[in-house]
Amino acid sequence: MPSRPVAEDLHEWVSFEDPDEDRTWVFDVTFLTSRWTCIYGRGCQGVLTGPAPELEQGCCSYGAHFTGPDDRANVEAHAQRLRPDQWQHHRESARRGGPVKVTKAGETVTRLVDDACIFLNRPGFPGGAGCALHRAALDAGERHLDWKPDVCWQLPLRRTDDTDEQGHVTSTLREWKRRDWGDGGFDFHWWCTADPLAFVGDGAVYRALRDEIVELVGKVPYGLLADHLDRRTEHGAVALLPHPALRRRGADGGPFGPRRPSQR
Repeated sequence: MPSRPVAEDLHEWVSFEDPDEDRTWVFDVTFLTSRWTCIYGRGCQGVLTGPAPELEQGCCSYGAHFTGPDDRANVEAHAQRLRPDQWQHHRESARRGGPVKVTKAGETVTRLVDDACIFLNRPGFPGGAGCALHRAALDAGERHLDWKPDVCWQLPLRRTDDTDEQGHVTSTLREWKRRDWGDGGFDFHWWCTADPLAFVGDGAVYRALRDEIVELVGKVPYGLLADHLDRRTEHGAVALLPHPALRRRGADGGPFGPRRPSQR
């Protein structure tokens, strides 16, 4: 008798109707209750075609595409607040007419400097490596998501909306996968939501990325989701499906995935 196929990317989902509008919300419970965390500068291999942790480029190698005029205007306004000691390529941006350009294909993107985003401070910069917008926001005591391009602060979350013939909207919040980058995503040597190396956070994604999730879905849907997940995970009473990245490697660590290694 032939063996049954195994669904390697098995996820658990929860859905509910929006109390205020004609919409159904669908949430990726498996990812949102995992311990995924950004490991930029702590082992992130980047999104090039080979491992390059020493470059500390994270997912900034190709620059950022803007979601629209408001997104661009917001980033350009915050770029004006950056000082040369905070932004390695401050002078280069001024020389080239700003940090944003429109490609021949008509796409609005951040400029590149030495094969990475113009906002990315490189290792050794006195102001610190990493996104200049992100670092400056923290210096100012403000939220980094209010400074950065939409695609940058949303990662690794992705919201999609589908409307049926009756006009009802189904909105799904899930992890960002390789396919979401287009064909180029499959050329990445590494992607963080597919590797247990990144599942070492101190708590569940739905708590750690509260602000980002609220921005994507709103306060009411987030509150309903968080209440549901809080009840399910209280005292570890309910077993949750481990993330596929952890199942493939045989990792373990309780309801939120593997615990942070002791050496970290």
